[in-house]
Amino acid sequence: MSLPPNDQVQLVAYLVATEGEGQALANAIADIVPAVLEEPGCLGYAAHVARDVPDTVVMYEVWESRAAFDAHLAGANFASLSVLFKTLLSEPPRIDLLRRIA
Repeated sequence: MSLPPNDQVQLVAYLVATEGEGQALANAIADIVPAVLEEPGCLGYAAHVARDVPDTVVMYEVWESRAAFDAHLAGANFASLSVLFKTLLSEPPRIDLLRRIA
């Protein structure tokens, strides 16, 4: 098995909804997934709901490069979502950048 290039960005993001807003958060993220998957350099963008903590959305993302990830953060899809974060999130997102080892 070959590993992805070192400049590839892989991450897990944890988004904790404000009490009572879990479904709204999940819906908002699900709505932008198709558009994000079309962004240049997006190799994977998947949203999950934590089984034990249903008001937490866990994102797994793979970007071709840091530049592609930065373009996503500066783009319209993320901008529209980040506006909603102000009311839907109980805390800032936690983002864990990953480096694949196997």
